[in-house]
Amino acid sequence: MGAGKVITIIDYNAGNIRSVLRACAEVGAGAVTTGDPALVSKANKIIFPGVGAAPSAMAYLQKTGLDVAIKNTFKAGIPVLGICIGAQIVLDSSEEGPQKCLGLVPGKTVRFRLNDKLLKIPHMGWNEVVVKQPHPLLDGIGAGDEFYFVHSFYPRPDNQQNVYAVANHGIDFCAALGYRNLFATQFHPEKSGRLGLELLERFTRWEGR
Repeated sequence: MGAGKVITIIDYNAGNIRSVLRACAEVGAGAVTTGDPALVSKANKIIFPGVGAAPSAMAYLQKTGLDVAIKNTFKAGIPVLGICIGAQIVLDSSEEGPQKCLGLVPGKTVRFRLNDKLLKIPHMGWNEVVVKQPHPLLDGIGAGDEFYFVHSFYPRPDNQQNVYAVANHGIDFCAALGYRNLFATQFHPEKSGRLGLELLERFTRWEGR
């Protein structure tokens, strides 16, 4: 990562922030956590993580002005990595609640509706991720490589060109999406061992193109 560049991890009471901070440290990336929209607006790189519910996450973002800060940094071309809830609320809306989401990528987050009653919801645990089209953050991921998931909803971009990887839990679903300087994963890189850390390390070198 370029001299003086620090990853800004957005803290919006959505949980799992500390594990992302520790994972950044493991790959040698300087990182800070903040819930201050002014600091987010000045960031060089952003990780937008989270676990929990889309309605409460969006309510907090709107209350604090973080929603505007995130939109502005995205428009400015700053590299953004979304994780879990941070991959769901970058779309227009979520079936988890009536609120509008950030609308950075056209699409909707939807609930798992499975015909196989033996499959559990939430989908939790390790699952193979299949790369559908190349992306710098997915370099080196091959057949059989697994990442860690915990979720009951998943992102469904309107345009399949925004789907970079899929996984299967009764149905194929979007496991990673991308648009311009935004990349987002439904899985948790920070909980996915060596492969997840390698993805985070690639993010430290990614310039958003």
